[in-house]
Amino acid sequence: MQHSAAPISREAALRIALAARAMPGISLAQLIDVLHNRIGKEQIDAEDLRTLTVTDLKTAFASADGEEDGEDIGIGLEAMKLAVRILWGDAEGDTLPPEQPYAEGDMPGSVRVALASDSGEALNGHFGSCIRYLVYQVSPSEIRLVGIRDALEADFAPDKNGFRVQLIADCHVLYVVSIGGPAAAKVIRGDIYPMKRLEGGAAIDVLTEFQRMMSQSPPPWLAKILGVAAGQRVKNYTAATIED
Repeated sequence: MQHSAAPISREAALRIALAARAMPGISLAQLIDVLHNRIGKEQIDAEDLRTLTVTDLKTAFASADGEEDGEDIGIGLEAMKLAVRILWGDAEGDTLPPEQPYAEGDMPGSVRVALASDSGEALNGHFGSCIRYLVYQVSPSEIRLVGIRDALEADFAPDKNGFRVQLIADCHVLYVVSIGGPAAAKVIRGDIYPMKRLEGGAAIDVLTEFQRMMSQSPPPWLAKILGVAAGQRVKNYTAATIED
């Protein structure tokens, strides 16, 4: 049986998802429609995206909004320029440190922590829309970046939140800037404990705080992850010592 090719290649799909995020008020579906109309073919790959121009986007979105002159479409020229650079594959990526090797047992007493991130080595993303998850192995004495997991493909999944949970299924804890109730419930069902930190912060700062919580006064949920016996989980816990 012959299978038809995917309508959008994986590399092109990732660029398109990121480009849509760069333009305020433009959904992924809207951008895909524009690209299909402008490129004129059903199957789109990365090379096709390099044929797009800022004028193409401006004209297409203006036409969709009924603005013939294309001057008042609420996106902004700089945003469209950035989107085109992303579609071309020419946008500068974030500078992130390399992943460090890790083998089971390397860091006794450690847990795996994911941070929702949109840029840099920082907690600055929402669970359902962040570009990536930074995954760290954390013990009371060491922090090791063991994974950088691209989340853009979630935009093409039937269950976007479920896709994201599976992406970090090996993690014990998830830090986010925000997360909705239904999404949080899915995270918890995946045996991952969500931690909301509205102000975000540099990954090292967030994880250093987590280290202190691990070693000084782990709350019962963390003590359970660390393997502390049920009867001992509240023995040394003082809520006041870990509140932000």
